[in-house]
Amino acid sequence: MSSIVKARRLDWGGVALYVLLSAVGIVMLTPLVYMVSTAFKPISELFLFPPRFFVMNPTMKNFNTLFAASGSTMVPFSRYIFNSVVVSMTIVAGGVLLSALAAYPLSKHRMPFGKAIFNLIILALMFSPQVTQIPQYIIISQLGLTNTYFALILPFLAYPVGLFLIKQFLDQIPDALLEAGKMDGAKEWTIFWKIVMPMLKPAWATLSLFIFIAAWNDPWSSAVYTTTEDMKTLPYALTTISGGANAIATVGTVGAASLLMVVPTVIVFVVTQKMVLETMAHSGIKE
Repeated sequence: MSSIVKARRLDWGGVALYVLLSAVGIVMLTPLVYMVSTAFKPISELFLFPPRFFVMNPTMKNFNTLFAASGSTMVPFSRYIFNSVVVSMTIVAGGVLLSALAAYPLSKHRMPFGKAIFNLIILALMFSPQVTQIPQYIIISQLGLTNTYFALILPFLAYPVGLFLIKQFLDQIPDALLEAGKMDGAKEWTIFWKIVMPMLKPAWATLSLFIFIAAWNDPWSSAVYTTTEDMKTLPYALTTISGGANAIATVGTVGAASLLMVVPTVIVFVVTQKMVLETMAHSGIKE
């Protein structure tokens, strides 16, 4: 009977923690909600005083203005979206594959200088990405890849964080599974594709999210490596729109463009969040 009474007692500490975390979550969502509200605000509500947080008379005019303004130039706004999608998805696929291929021998094979190579990769994590931008530009220019998709994709494929993340996850996979595959006659490629990659699903899903966010929100590569407007990406277009002359129209237009940029990242996170949490819970833990 006493155990039933104890079970029915309310855990006030847990309730307080839940309320606190809920409040923090709402505060963190506030900028996102305001951005969505701004994207649908008419011009009459953009500079009201006192300002209104939520839109009262939602309209699609900001989106129409966005596409109309871009359509009046040589390049339609849909071209920026297309470039961002192609570049980001290619970077995600290539970055995950290269990270897995590089991490697999470092984790499961006794390769010469394996520890030294991994230590160099860890050392690379200490440097800011801005340190390598000038050497990257020189290499891309010397290879003649300027103003191509390759110039926007190749610099992102070398992703030390991805290699480190997948190697830490690979270390948890028992070597007995790989040995069993070899005993059954499986070749190295078969073991990698049929055994290792399916077990790495949480890790490469997490890595896909990180790479996609970094590639999708990067305006620097498009500004430096491309010279024609038809090769620019969505973040670059957003910075161009935010510098427009019509300030009133720009606020709503930037809100609409920002919403278009945020939606894909939110969708990717919702799709991968379960595997991301699994990776965060188990990465670095060995049994």
